[in-house]
Amino acid sequence: MVATADVKHDTLRRLRAGTGKLATAALKELDAEYRWFGELPAQERSWVGTVAQAGITSFVTWYASPGGSYRGAIEVFAAAPPELARSISLQHTLSIVRTVVKIVEQHADDFAAAGGEAHLREAILRYSREVAFSAAEVYARAAESRGAWDARLEALVVDALVRGEVDDDLPSRAAALGWKPGPTLVMVGRTDGALGEVQSAELRRALRRAAPGAMVGIHGEDLIVISRSDQNLEDLAHSMIESFGPGPVVIGPPAVTLVEVARATRAAFAGVVAAPAWSLTPRPVYADSLLPERVLVGDASARDRLLTIAYDPIQRAGGSLQETVATFLDCGRSLELSARTMFVHANTVRYRLKKVSELTGWDVLSTRDAHVLEMAFALGRLRDAGRGLL
Repeated sequence: MVATADVKHDTLRRLRAGTGKLATAALKELDAEYRWFGELPAQERSWVGTVAQAGITSFVTWYASPGGSYRGAIEVFAAAPPELARSISLQHTLSIVRTVVKIVEQHADDFAAAGGEAHLREAILRYSREVAFSAAEVYARAAESRGAWDARLEALVVDALVRGEVDDDLPSRAAALGWKPGPTLVMVGRTDGALGEVQSAELRRALRRAAPGAMVGIHGEDLIVISRSDQNLEDLAHSMIESFGPGPVVIGPPAVTLVEVARATRAAFAGVVAAPAWSLTPRPVYADSLLPERVLVGDASARDRLLTIAYDPIQRAGGSLQETVATFLDCGRSLELSARTMFVHANTVRYRLKKVSELTGWDVLSTRDAHVLEMAFALGRLRDAGRGLL
C-alpha cells in the first residue's frame, strides 16, 4: 500500500500524540487477558509498562522511516532491566508484543489520516514481524549467556565436590543450579573416549533427559553425574548407565547434604580406580562393594568404613564369634577344619557364622563376602596391634 506524503505525515502526527493512550490501553488489555501479568510484583509490572511504551514509540519511529537505520525490537527490550528477561518467559514476552500490536491495530482507524488506513495496517503487520523476531533474538542471547554462566558454575561446583572442598559458598552455588538437600545419586565412570564440544553437549542432554537438573562434570575422560532426585535412585542409575563409556561405573554411598555428596563423589572416584582389581565387578557397582579394592589403592576412608561395618561389630559381639570367623578364614574357609581346630562340632561353626551374617550383613560362606571380611580382619589386627596406620 502506498500513502501520499501528506497522509503519512498526518498519520504520524496522530500516532505521536496518542502513544500514551495506546500504552495505557495495552496495559489494560494485558491485565484483562493474562493472569500472569496480574500476579507480577508492582516493580515488574512497571517494567512491562516501560516495554509496552517503548514498543509503541519504536513503532512510531519505524513508521516514520521504515527504510532507515533501525536496530529492531532489541531497542524495545533494552528499555527494561535485564532482570525482566529472567522473570518473564519468552511466551509471556510474545504475549506483550502481540498485545501491543493488537492495540495499535485496533486503533488504526482512529489514528490513520483519511485514506491512510490500509497503509497503517500494513505497516503494523510488517512491524509485528520485525518485533517478534527481535524478541526471539533477545531471549536467545539471554539463554546463551545464562547457559555459559551455568556451565562455568556447574564446573566449579562439581570440581569442588570431587576435591572434597565444601566451603561456605558452595551451597549457594549449588542452589543456583537448582540443587537442594535431599536423596542424591552420585555416579562416576568414563566417557566413550575423548569428547569434543558437540559430543559433550549431547552427552549432557542425554543425562539430563534421564535425570532433570543433574549436575554433570566431564574431567578429561572421567564422567561425574550428581543427581538430586526423589525417585528410586537405583532405577535412576540404571536409566543413565548407557550414557557412560566402557569400563566400571561406580555409585557413591547414599548422600543428602553437600558434605555427604562430596564424600560419595570421592568414594566413587576411588571405586573406579580400584574396580579392575575385582574381575567380576558388576556394572554399575556400589562404592561400598569395592571396599577391599579401595583399601589396596590407598583409600583411607574405605579402610575406616571397612573396619566400622565389618570388623568392629564382630569384635564387640564377643570372643566366640570373632574367634570363629578368624579361624574359618585362616583355615581356608573349611567348616570341618575350623571345627577340628576349635574342638567344636561343624554345626556349631555353621551356627556362629550365620550369627555373623545376621549381625553384619556379610555372609562368610560367600566367597566375595569372605574376601571382604578377610581384608577387614587383617586391618583390624594391624590396628589392634598398634600398626594400623596405612
